[in-house]
Amino acid sequence: MIHGFAEVGYGSKFLGDERTDKDEFNLLEERLQLKATYRPAKPEWLASRNPEFFYKGDLLVDEHEEKVKYQIREVYGLISPFSWMDVKLGRQILTWGTGDLVFINDVFPKDYESFFIGRDDEYLKVPSDAGKFSFASRWASADLVLIPFFTSDVSITGDRLSFYDNLLGRLVGKESDRLLTEPSFQPNNTQIAGRIYRYFGAYEVASYAFKGYFNQPKGIKNANARELFYPELAIYGASVRGPLPLLGGIASGEVGYLDSLEDRSGKNRLTENAAMKYLVGYERDFPKDLRLGVQYFVEQMLDYDEFKANAQPGDVPRDQFRQLLTLRVTKLFWRQTFEASFFTFYSPTDNDAHFRPRLTWQISDHWKFTAGANIFLGQHDWTEFGQLEDNDNFYTRLRYSF
Repeated sequence: MIHGFAEVGYGSKFLGDERTDKDEFNLLEERLQLKATYRPAKPEWLASRNPEFFYKGDLLVDEHEEKVKYQIREVYGLISPFSWMDVKLGRQILTWGTGDLVFINDVFPKDYESFFIGRDDEYLKVPSDAGKFSFASRWASADLVLIPFFTSDVSITGDRLSFYDNLLGRLVGKESDRLLTEPSFQPNNTQIAGRIYRYFGAYEVASYAFKGYFNQPKGIKNANARELFYPELAIYGASVRGPLPLLGGIASGEVGYLDSLEDRSGKNRLTENAAMKYLVGYERDFPKDLRLGVQYFVEQMLDYDEFKANAQPGDVPRDQFRQLLTLRVTKLFWRQTFEASFFTFYSPTDNDAHFRPRLTWQISDHWKFTAGANIFLGQHDWTEFGQLEDNDNFYTRLRYSF
C-alpha cells in the first residue's frame, strides 16, 4: 500500500532582505511525498524474522532555487535475526535524547534552514545512511549506530537566509563563498553512536556515547581561503525522564560532555573548545486540551581562560556559560481539529530570541492547513538568533494526505 501527501508551501519575508537571492520570499514549493512498507510473508524462514522494507521519497518543485529535486528521505530494510536483536540497514532518521528542539546527545544531522523558513518539523531531521543494531535483555536495552558516510547539518549559505560570517565579521547573504571541507569517506572515519537504556519503574534512564565529527563547521582550516572544516568530536552523556512526584507532569534531565578531540587544551582559537551541556525540562497536560512545556539549557565552554587568552581582535565574543530557556504552549479546539501552538527560544546571556507561533487546522481526514511565523530578535549580529533578525517570515502550507 502506498501512502503520502501533496503539499504547497509559501513563505514571505516581513521586510525583505536584499542580501539573499530573493528578498521577497524564501519558501515557494510544491511537494509530493510517497511512502510504502512491504513485509514479506514468504518464505516462512524469512517471515519468522519479521522483515520490513520501507521507502519514503519526496519529489520537490523548488521555485526559490528554480529546480526540481528528488529526495529519498528513508529507504531501509529491517529484520530481527534473533529474538533479542533488530537490525536496520539503509537511509533512516536517527534520534534520541530528551530535549524538545534542544539537542545534546542527539548527534544526528539537522536541517536548520528548513526549520527557520517554515517547512514541516519533519524536515528538521536529516536522514543518515547507517546501520542501526538494537539489542534487548531483561537488564537493559541498547542501540549501536554505525554511520560510514558523513552527513553534516544543512548549513545556512546565504541564499535563503542571511547570517553572520565570522571570517568577514559581518552579516552576509548570497555573496558568502565559504568552502566547507567534510571528512573523506574511509573506514576509519566511520562515526559510531551508542545508547544503553532501561526503565526503573516509570523512569527511563539512558547513557550515550559518540565518536565522530561536529555536524557544523566548527573549525577554520584556512582563513585566507575561507575554508572551514568539521573537527573530530566525542560525546559522553546521560539522561533521565519520568513523572514528577507531587506536581504531576513529566520531568527530564540530560547532560553531555563534548570532547573536542582536535583542541583538548582550548588553546587553538580556530577550533571549537570542549564543552559541557546541561538540560532540564518539564511538561504537563492540563484540562481542556492545554499542554505546557518549559526547558532550561546551559552550555559551558571548557578551558575558557585559554579561549580568552588566545582570542584575537575581531573574534566573536563568547560567554563561558550560555543559557537558553524554551517555552511551548499548545491548545486544541473544535474537537481537537484546530491546534494553536507557540514555541519560544530565549537566551538571557546572548540577549536574543526566536518566536514560533503556529496554527494548524485539520480540515478533514485528507486536508490540513498550516500557518505560522518565525520571528527573530537579538542585540548582536553574531549570536544564534540575532544574526537572523532580518529573516523574519510568515508561511502557509496546504497538504492533501492519501
